[in-house]
Amino acid sequence: MEEYDGDSAYMPQEDDWDRDLLLDPAWEKQQSKTFTAWCNSHLRKAGTQIENIDEDFRDGLKLMLLLEVIAGERLAKPERGKMRVHKISNVNKALNFIASKGVKLVSIGAEEIVDGNNKMTLGMIWTIILRFAIQDISVEETSAKEGLLLWCQRKTAPYKNVNIQNFHISWKDGLGFCALIHRHRPELIDYGKLRKDDPMTNLNTAFDVAEKYLDIPKMLDAEDIISTLRPDEKAVMTYVSCYYHAFSGKQKAETAANRICKVLAVNQENEQLMEDYEKLASDLLEWIRQTIPWLENRMPENTMQAMQQKLEDFRDYRRLHKPPKVQEKCQLEINFNTLQTKLRLSNRPAFMPSEGKMVSDINNAWGNLEGAEKGYEEWLLNEIRRLERLDHLAAKFRQKAAIHEAWTEGKEELLQKNDYEKASLSEIKAVLKKHEAFESDLAAHQDRVEQIAAIAQELNELDYYDSPSVNARCQRICDEWDSLGDLTQKRTEALQRTEKLLETIDQLYLEFAKRAAPFNNWMEGAMEDLQDTFIVHTIEEIQGLSTAHEQFKATLPEADKERQAILGIHNEIAKIVQTYHVNVAGSNPYTTINPQEVNGKWDKVRQLVPQRDQALIEEHSRQQNNERLRRQFANQANVIGPWIQTKMEEIGRISIEMHGTLEDQLTNLRQYEKSIHNYKAKIDQLEGDHQLIQEALIFDNKHTNYTMEHIRVGWEQLLTTIARTINEIENQILTRDAKGITQEQLNEFRASFNHFDRKRSGIMDAEDFKTCLISVGYNLGENEFSRIMSIVDPNRMGVVTFQAFVDFMCHETADTDTADQVVASFKVLAGDKNYILADELRRELPPDQAEYCIARMAPYTGPDAAPGALDYMSFSTALYGESDL
Repeated sequence: MEEYDGDSAYMPQEDDWDRDLLLDPAWEKQQSKTFTAWCNSHLRKAGTQIENIDEDFRDGLKLMLLLEVIAGERLAKPERGKMRVHKISNVNKALNFIASKGVKLVSIGAEEIVDGNNKMTLGMIWTIILRFAIQDISVEETSAKEGLLLWCQRKTAPYKNVNIQNFHISWKDGLGFCALIHRHRPELIDYGKLRKDDPMTNLNTAFDVAEKYLDIPKMLDAEDIISTLRPDEKAVMTYVSCYYHAFSGKQKAETAANRICKVLAVNQENEQLMEDYEKLASDLLEWIRQTIPWLENRMPENTMQAMQQKLEDFRDYRRLHKPPKVQEKCQLEINFNTLQTKLRLSNRPAFMPSEGKMVSDINNAWGNLEGAEKGYEEWLLNEIRRLERLDHLAAKFRQKAAIHEAWTEGKEELLQKNDYEKASLSEIKAVLKKHEAFESDLAAHQDRVEQIAAIAQELNELDYYDSPSVNARCQRICDEWDSLGDLTQKRTEALQRTEKLLETIDQLYLEFAKRAAPFNNWMEGAMEDLQDTFIVHTIEEIQGLSTAHEQFKATLPEADKERQAILGIHNEIAKIVQTYHVNVAGSNPYTTINPQEVNGKWDKVRQLVPQRDQALIEEHSRQQNNERLRRQFANQANVIGPWIQTKMEEIGRISIEMHGTLEDQLTNLRQYEKSIHNYKAKIDQLEGDHQLIQEALIFDNKHTNYTMEHIRVGWEQLLTTIARTINEIENQILTRDAKGITQEQLNEFRASFNHFDRKRSGIMDAEDFKTCLISVGYNLGENEFSRIMSIVDPNRMGVVTFQAFVDFMCHETADTDTADQVVASFKVLAGDKNYILADELRRELPPDQAEYCIARMAPYTGPDAAPGALDYMSFSTALYGESDL
C-alpha cells in the first residue's frame, strides 16, 4: 500500500502496506471488522454507518462523508449518478483530499476501490487511520506508532504480567487493555481479580467496559485474537489509538509535567558541560605548552645509536603520549558543539569560554604543536638517513665488488680456448649461441661496473674513512673489465668465420629437406590413391575418376624432374664435404628421407599406374550396363505410372457423372476392370526389370520419379478403387429395387449430391451434407443432425458417401414428400419458366425475407444462369434453409 510521507515519518518501512502479498485470512477478517467499527464510530456523527467495508465505499459517497467528519472540512461536491464514471469521480475526490493532507498515495487507484478490491479498500482505510488517528500522537519526542507504543508501555509499566512490546502478541491475554482502563479509570475494573490464564474473560471485560463507559466501539473479537497466532497489528493499533484519544486529556497534564522536568534536567546538564569544558581546555593547553620546546630541540648526535634513541623517544610520544590528547581535543570539540546545540534548542544564550580557551585558541595551539612535531620528525629522519647512507654505500660497494669478482673468475681462460676448430655446424652454432649469451651477460654487467665506480666516487665525496682501499679495489675491477672486452671480440670473430663455412652445407641440407618432404608426401599420397578401392554408382562418377587419373598421369614428367633436382642437391652436399674436408657428423639433421627411399617410392608409383588403368576400365563397363538397366526400367515406369493415374481419374468421373442407367454404368465399370486386369503383364515385366536393378545394387534412377513401390501401391489402389466402385453401383441397384425408386429419382439424388459436393471428391463433408439436407426441407437442430450423421456415418469419419446419402434419402422419402413440395413451390413462383428472377421474389415475399432469400440463393446459382435468375436448386436451398420462410 501507499506510504505516508509527511514532515515526520510515523511508520517504519516494514510496517507499510504490501500490496504484492495476500492478506492472511484471519488478519483480513480482523482488519475488516476493526476498520468497519472505526469508520462507523465517526460516521454515526453524521447519522449513518456502513455494513460492508468492501461494498459501501464503492460509490465514494460515504468515503467522502467519512473524511469530512474526521477532518472537519468540506470536500468537493460529490457526483450523485449511478454510473461507474460517477463513482470513480467521487473516489478520486476522496483520494485527492487524502493526498492534500501530505499523504503520498502509491499504487492505489479509484478503479480498485470502485471494483470492491478488499486489499486496496483496507489499505486506504488504514492510511486514513494513520493520518487522522495515529500520526498526531506524540510521547517524549516520539510520534505515531512509536509514540503510541511508548504511551502504552508508560501506562502499563506498574501492572503485573503486562509487557507491551508490540501491537500483536503483547495484547493476546487482554491484560494490556484492562491495565490501560484501570490506570485512567480504576473504578471501572477490579484489576486484582483478573488472571493471565483467562484471556477470554480479560478481553471481553475490556471490550465491554470500553464500549459502555468510554464510548469506544467494540472493534475486535476476543475469539479472533485468541485463536490467531499473531493478531493483526493494524487492527490492534487502530483499537488502542481509541484508548489514547479517550484518555488524551489526562495525558496532556502528564506531558506538561514531564516537559518542566525535562527543562530543569537540561539546564543542569548544560552547566556541568560548561565546567567540564573549562577544565579539559586548561589541561590540554598546558600539555601543549610543555611539549613544544622538546620538539623544537635540534641538537644532533654523533652516533647512529644515539639518533636511533631520539627516534624511539619520538615514536613513544606519537604512540603513547599524543593519542590520548588527540582524543581529549576531539571530545572537547564534541562537548562544545553539543553544549551549543542544547543551549540553542532551549533558547538559551550561547556559551562563551574563558579568554584563551576558545575552540579556535585550542586549534591554533594544536597547529603549532603539529608544526613543531613535523619539523622534528623531518630533522630526525634526515640525520638518520645521512648516517645510514654512509653505512649503506660502503656495504653496497663491498657487496657489488664481491659479486663482480666472483662472476669474472675463470672468464679469461674460457675466452682463450680453441674448442670450435673441429666442431660441426650444430656444435659451432651452439658454441656461438653460448658466446652470444656470454656477450649479453657481459653487457649486463657493464651497469654493475659503472655502479661500483659511482659508489666509490660518492664515498670519496662524503669523506668515507676507508676511501683508499675502496679506490684500489675499484681500479682492479676496471682493468680486468677492459681485458675481458678485448678477448670477447676476438673469440666472436673466430666463431663467425667457422660458422659461415658450415652454414652453406646446412642450407643445402635444409633445401633438400624442404623439397624432399613434400615430394615424398606426394608419392605416398599417389600410392595411396592408386591402391585405394573405389565405389561408384553412376557412369558420371566413374568418368570423373578416369579424368582425374589421366590428369594425374600428366603430372608424372614434372614429378620426375623434381626427383632429379632433389638428388642433385644431395650430390652437391657430397661434393662440398669432399672438397673442403668439412667435419659433417651423421645424416641430414632436417629429415629422415634419403635418396634411396625417394628412388624406391618413385619406382612403386610407376608400377601402380597401369594397374589403376585396368581397374577403371572394368568399372566403366559395369556402370554402362547399370545405366542401361536404369533407362529400361524408367521407360516402362514413366508409362505405367501415368496410366494408373489416368485410370483412377476415369473411375472417379464414372462414379460421379450420371450417364445412362445403373446397369449401363455397371457394365462400363466391369469393362474397365477387365482392361485393368489385362494390364497386369506389363506390371510383371516391370517387376522383372526391378529385380535386375536390385541385383546390380542400383539404388537411384534419375530417369524417372517412379519407384517400384510407387507402382505397386498405385496398382493396388487402382484394383481396390474399381472393385469398390463396382460394389457401390451394385448396392445402388439393390437399393433401387428394394425401395422401388425410379432412375429419375436416383439421377435427382446424384444431382443433389454432386451439387453440394463442392470439392468434387465423390464424398461430402458434414457441413456440405447439412446444407444439402436444409435445401430439401429439413429443419435441423444440433441433436437431429447428430442423429442423422450417426446413420450415414456410423464410423465417425466426418464424411458422407453417395451410397449412404441414397440409403438415407430412400428411407426418408417414404415418410415425407419434400421433393414434391419443392417442385410445387418452384412452379408456382416460376410459372412457365425454369427459373425465378430476383425481382419476382421481391414482389412475392416481404422485403426483409426476399432479400435474405436472394442472398442465401446467390452462392448456389449455376454458372450458366441468366443475370438475376435463380434456378431450382438455388430456390430449394433458400426456401427450406430457414424454418420461418
